[in-house]
Parts: sequence; structure tokens; C-alpha cells
Amino acid sequence: MAVKIRLKKTGRKNRPSYRIVATDAHAKRDGKELEVLGHYDPRAADKEKQVAIDRDRVQYWLGVGAQPTDTVAGMLKRAGIKKA
Repeated sequence: MAVKIRLKKTGRKNRPSYRIVATDAHAKRDGKELEVLGHYDPRAADKEKQVAIDRDRVQYWLGVGAQPTDTVAGMLKRAGIKKA
């Protein structure tokens, strides 16, 4: 099974927020995830509170071969998490 680390949209109309999840690459965007790895709130006033990532679990998933999407890869790079 190919695993992706990608964003899952949550929130309400005109107020989106996202979960950073590990999921099967063939699953729907908002389908079932394997594990929630963090969250992203693009409308948060404080830049530090926009992204929260569980570093240990992300490192685990990268270590077993999960591929982040381009958007999530940028978030991981800014957070200082290197791809294994």
C-alpha cells in the first residue's frame, strides 16, 4: 500500500482548517486516514500557531516510505523536519 502524507480539509464554510494525515494514496481527500499527524490553520493570527506537527510520527512515516505532497513537504521543510 502506498502511503501519502497530505492535508485533509476540515472546518466550516469560509473558515477552512486542515489536518495533516497519513493516508492511503488511493483514498479520497477527506476519506479515512491511517493517522493524524498534526494540523494547519491558515487563518490563525500567530504564525507559530498555524502549523502543529507531531515530529516523531512524521519521522516514522517518512522512514517507512510515506511520500509527502508538495504542500506538506513545504510545511515539513519550514518546520525543520528532513525527509528520510
